[in-house]
Amino acid sequence: MPTRKAPRKGSLQFWPRKRVTKFLPSVNWKAINSGKNLKGFICYKAGMVSVCVKDNSADSMTKGKKITIPATIIECPGLKIFSVRFYKNHKVMGEVLVENLEKELKKKVKFPKKQTKKIDDMKNYDDVIIIAYSNVKKTNIKKTPDLCEIGLVGSIEEKLKFIKEHLTKEISVLDVFEKGQLVDLRGLTKGKGLSGPVKRFGITLKSHKSEKGRRRPGSLGPWHPARVIFRVPMAGQLGMFTRAVYNNKIIDLGKTSDKQLKNIKNYGDIKTDYVIVMGSIQGPAKRQLVMTSALRPTKKQLKKAYELVELR
Repeated sequence: MPTRKAPRKGSLQFWPRKRVTKFLPSVNWKAINSGKNLKGFICYKAGMVSVCVKDNSADSMTKGKKITIPATIIECPGLKIFSVRFYKNHKVMGEVLVENLEKELKKKVKFPKKQTKKIDDMKNYDDVIIIAYSNVKKTNIKKTPDLCEIGLVGSIEEKLKFIKEHLTKEISVLDVFEKGQLVDLRGLTKGKGLSGPVKRFGITLKSHKSEKGRRRPGSLGPWHPARVIFRVPMAGQLGMFTRAVYNNKIIDLGKTSDKQLKNIKNYGDIKTDYVIVMGSIQGPAKRQLVMTSALRPTKKQLKKAYELVELR
């Protein structure tokens, strides 16, 4: 029997395969250059639906016809500014907290006893970024808000102007994104716990006559060096990994008063603003996500033009 040859299993791009330490991932905001005012938004996955849309895409075989496509409903409660962070040479040089913050934030963050700094006192910085938190108590999910660093669009003067105008105001997703726009969604996948190498790495099942199990690698390595190297597919944690889904088309967005979205499985009713994006998104219902402007939009997705007819 010839020696079986195959590529190694499991991408080293996703390594180590371990459970993440925080729910909301970090984003390289300098790489994202598009958007209205904020480059991102904190949102929550509600669930998937089938959407009936009218295809208005140019050069499409179904142009002018009604088609059914899969979509995901995302709830987007308003954001509020927690603090303003000033950067110098890619390092944090100072941070100014917003006064009169909500009580729920004390469960999440330790507040300093006294704050003497103000936004106008900060000098010699080259970038400004806000720490925002979601007003999640308006939804059915939970009370404790999620905090995330979010980048701003424009020059430093424009960024400071936006911050001062919205220091105590609630920022809506309708002010950040628009219908037909491409967005990226970053978040955690479903947690699956301890899984074997067949499910975790996709290795092939051995023959039914093989010894010591079918669902395991044939060899763990040589006698010397006397150790198991990290490249050998082994059982371990699967899921709860940070992943990004790129170039999702926004089919519709609005307020719940415009369209009633109720009785979503494992989620309930949507009470705040919502966004409906084309396709599937990682994670279970109620998973917190970071929605950002598209990092590298593709022409194929930009050409698509769908007009919402009904939800099914």
